[in-house]
Amino acid sequence: MSTTKPSAGSNIQVLRKARGWSRDYLASQAHISTSLLRQVENGTRTATPTTVAACAKALHVPTARIYGNPFSTPSEHTDLLNDLRGAVRRHTLPREDSPPLEELDINLKEAMRLRAETKYLELLRTLPELLGQTTAVAIQSGGDATAWGQLADLYGCAYAVAHRLAQQDLAEMIVSRQQWAANQTWNPNAEVSAAWNEAGTYQSAGHYGDGLTIIDRAIVKYESALMGDSLEATISLGSLHLRGVVLASRTKDRNAWAAHNEKAKQLAERLPQDVLRHNLTFGPGNAALYELAAHVELGRPDTASEMAQPLIDSPPAGLGPSRIGRLCIDTARARLDLNEFAGAEEALTKAFEVAPQLAEIHPMSREVIRVLFKMHQRSRPGLMAMAQRSGLAPEL
Repeated sequence: MSTTKPSAGSNIQVLRKARGWSRDYLASQAHISTSLLRQVENGTRTATPTTVAACAKALHVPTARIYGNPFSTPSEHTDLLNDLRGAVRRHTLPREDSPPLEELDINLKEAMRLRAETKYLELLRTLPELLGQTTAVAIQSGGDATAWGQLADLYGCAYAVAHRLAQQDLAEMIVSRQQWAANQTWNPNAEVSAAWNEAGTYQSAGHYGDGLTIIDRAIVKYESALMGDSLEATISLGSLHLRGVVLASRTKDRNAWAAHNEKAKQLAERLPQDVLRHNLTFGPGNAALYELAAHVELGRPDTASEMAQPLIDSPPAGLGPSRIGRLCIDTARARLDLNEFAGAEEALTKAFEVAPQLAEIHPMSREVIRVLFKMHQRSRPGLMAMAQRSGLAPEL
């Protein structure tokens, strides 16, 4: 996935100069300090999600324009994404025939596994045809809840790929298809998964308050239809609250964060370990990971770093590579904020071991690598290797 591309800070600087704005003026419009903006543009501070969102709003561009594309030259990823776009566009006109149900079930489970293990390229290779096949089965089934639920879950896999590869417009189109599939029959858990991803599109765009509204609305709707405290209900409600934890922490709404965090922890206590359903992972381990990430967003890197090492040393049961990789990236960011450069590099190294495709393209992973280079860590061979794998070394 490696290809050289400008940093988020460099893109902010280019967009600012294109408008003829001074650094002071953009900082005032984005409601951040000039000192912070200077450091972000120069690459000595990470371009955090909230900073990128603030600058994007002031510059009237999408956040994806600032983050850029994980790969900007012709590649297999580009071709496969175009194939995926076509399959998503033809959501009622599948070209594929219905496969045997046993074969379809095996292929769907494999797609879920690839998503959980952050093997995005491999998943991209299978998604277009598998979407067509799953759609054909669902349409022929009439109103069968299982068939339409499988299609909704597969769209959830497609969303994960589009989101991680910074294809915001495609991710939004996929969410609308997922909602369409979930609404073909009464399937509240599929609707929760779709709402979780819809809120994710607002999160990616930096519209955190709107994302919180989506989550709060989904919680009220689900609770009104809830029958008992089943495993599915615990996972669905808990996952919605975890999304709320992230969104509230990025708006710096400590009251909303505390409320969602406390509810998520209460629900997690019902489970002995984390469980994956409908592409949603929930349990005590993931609740801890989301709390850790929120501490970073809320300016408490010391608390986050203190929480991190026991989780890295003994990963909670039930958490896949996608979650452990994200834990390591958040830990690296917290340690960088504490000027613990060796610790940040150590956490990033773990992320590359556990979830290499995620670590190569995740915006905060790339930002931490850039800042470590700027802080005179270029001589470290491990860091150089990670920069090269992420396509950052030539520019730096």
